[in-house]
Amino acid sequence: MLGFCQKIQLHIPNPKMLTGILNMVKSLEDDLKQIESEVSDILKKSEQSIHCISNCLNRLKEYIRQNKFQNIENEIRFFKTIKPSVYSKLIYFVKVFNIESKRPTGSDKSQKKYLINELDRLEEYFSGNLEFYQYMRNNLTFLDDKYFVRGKLDIRLYVDTFIYDTDPDFSTSHDYKAAKILANDLLSIYLKSELSALERKDFSSAKNMLSAKGKYLWTDSGIALTELIYSLKAARSINYGNFDIKEMAAFMEYIFKAEIGDYYHEFMRMKARQNPTKYLDSLKAALLKKMSEKDDGIKQPS
Repeated sequence: MLGFCQKIQLHIPNPKMLTGILNMVKSLEDDLKQIESEVSDILKKSEQSIHCISNCLNRLKEYIRQNKFQNIENEIRFFKTIKPSVYSKLIYFVKVFNIESKRPTGSDKSQKKYLINELDRLEEYFSGNLEFYQYMRNNLTFLDDKYFVRGKLDIRLYVDTFIYDTDPDFSTSHDYKAAKILANDLLSIYLKSELSALERKDFSSAKNMLSAKGKYLWTDSGIALTELIYSLKAARSINYGNFDIKEMAAFMEYIFKAEIGDYYHEFMRMKARQNPTKYLDSLKAALLKKMSEKDDGIKQPS
């Protein structure tokens, strides 16, 4: 699992006022690093991290209640940067806990579908909040006094409905959205990492299977294999045609120990031939001949 306790880089106008806050955040970072290094099970790791972060947020809330910000700049800095950096980790670990609790235990295919659906949900949130994403990503500030100052709720700024149930002393209209963006970035990394692990597992299994079953050598020409690859793509026989010719050529070369060479040049040669589908026609003729034989030589399954 990737590390999510990276040191928060802050440029505070008045560091003395926020020393207590920074100390609490630093303590949380140390606790999360310890959990990450000592706990391997993702559910237990998430559960312990959630408990840690919740305690930190409660301490921050009490601190903010007892101490007033010396200026608007400090208040904006806290609700735009500091609180979201902490709260995003809570959102992240809660989501990871829920994802892994409900993750299918069946085939890798079902797990991939499940993880891809979760990625799609992140994309939906991104699309629905594109304007605010752009505001944060471009480090804009012209709406900070409305987004990140308490008591400035404006329903015309597309706030989340849950904001009406939050503590007004510890929340602004958009600090949750800021945290959600950071959490989604972490979730995207996590989900893609899990998908990559499944892909590596599939590739390893396929490689082992090929090694166990013996060698399969392509004994026809490179241009014949090129014709087959382009035909599979045109007929949408693999991935509904959604694959890269270069990757498929490399895959075929690996499986059949073949050498295609410049597949695009071979394709141009095919188009220039008197019979562009020479190999496919020979396949059809060979198959029809086999079908016409009384004994096709194919062993029937028992």
